[in-house]
Amino acid sequence: MNAKPDRNGFAPELNRSSGPLLIVLSGPSGVGKDAVLTRLKESGYPLCYITTLTTRPRRDNEKDMVDYHFVSTEEYRSMLAEDNFLESANVYGNWYGVPRAAVKEALDRGEDVIIKIDVQGAATIKKTVPEAVFIFLAPPSMEELNARLTQRLTESPADLALRLKTAKEEMKQLSRFDYMVVNQSGEIDRVVATIQAIITAEKCRVTPRRIALP
Repeated sequence: MNAKPDRNGFAPELNRSSGPLLIVLSGPSGVGKDAVLTRLKESGYPLCYITTLTTRPRRDNEKDMVDYHFVSTEEYRSMLAEDNFLESANVYGNWYGVPRAAVKEALDRGEDVIIKIDVQGAATIKKTVPEAVFIFLAPPSMEELNARLTQRLTESPADLALRLKTAKEEMKQLSRFDYMVVNQSGEIDRVVATIQAIITAEKCRVTPRRIALP
């Protein structure tokens, strides 16, 4: 039976507040995902930021439990065997995983959760948690992405070529995402404002998303 409208003309189900969101921020290597998340944190926007685990060696400018949670391959394999990851993938020879418990605990508290993940991982989560909000962070051009990867001086020429080749394939996966935000150089505040606007719009949906973790 359909619910009767209240005195304001709205059916009760339309007056329910939306539940917590799971926001997946993805995009090719070098597009600026870390910088965007850092600025988003600095803005004070109320989100729970999930730290991805990785077996990749820590770079000089990275902090453990901030950029990633850096663990040994043995630790990672033990967690993988215990099914502790919402998503796990081997990317460029290193393992990356999103801790399931941290995501579930935040959602259970009613907090909106954001995770940063590669495009391969986003596709996996799309299958298991289709009601998540998927945002693709895109470069203004492949030439600009090449310049950014070159400037950060963290890849060998061979690794750089592989990442650019992978990025071209990842750009073909846009149809899997709900939104695309272009990260223009020098406009990170606009990118952050756009992501905040996306979250606000999602909170105004007539039919809210309902996140159910597998």
